[in-house]
Amino acid sequence: MNQDELKEAVARAALAYVVEGRVVGVGTGSTARKFIDALAEMKDRIPGALASSEDTRKRLEAHGIRVFDLNEVESFPVYIDGADEVDRRLRMIKGGGGALTREKIVAAVAEKFVCIVDRSKYVETLGKFPLPVEVVPMARAYVARELARLGGEPCLREGFVTDNGNLILDVGKLGIDDPVETETRINQIAGVVSNGLFALRRADVCLLGTEDGVRTIEAE
Repeated sequence: MNQDELKEAVARAALAYVVEGRVVGVGTGSTARKFIDALAEMKDRIPGALASSEDTRKRLEAHGIRVFDLNEVESFPVYIDGADEVDRRLRMIKGGGGALTREKIVAAVAEKFVCIVDRSKYVETLGKFPLPVEVVPMARAYVARELARLGGEPCLREGFVTDNGNLILDVGKLGIDDPVETETRINQIAGVVSNGLFALRRADVCLLGTEDGVRTIEAE
């Protein structure tokens, strides 16, 4: 199977984790879009969904799926989203689509996080994919200097503004030996809204698309 078919397979497999009669959290990106398309087949069995971005909200609504505001929902059973990288302990780098902050918020409220990825995203060590960091515009230069002091090479994502009105610095060549420590340290830089490391709130389950079918990996 090609990469697109692998994404389709994991998106459909994720339907098994949707709890009928309950709201489902939905992520952002190419694999999440395939999940939304599959979710439309059972839209009459759920009250609606929580969207992690405006792009996701629009796609859900285009399928006739009601989108709830997170402030209306105290808890919900599952959040389903892709990742740019995921390691064997189900820690991730996310934010290639620029929705990392809202994704992190929705994931924090969910009882379970199901990560859906094709085999190319499964890595031994996080960090080959540049780490997205959402920053308040006035702090862009300062945050970039601080990230450089950590050994990274920050690059402004040109022509891009997040749904929150902020900027993204994509940080390459950042050694991520300890994802929890790195996530915490970057978040402590004044002007950082959040960063794309999902180590403090990692996935609970990963559905990995492979040539031999969808492999289920549970968090260690």
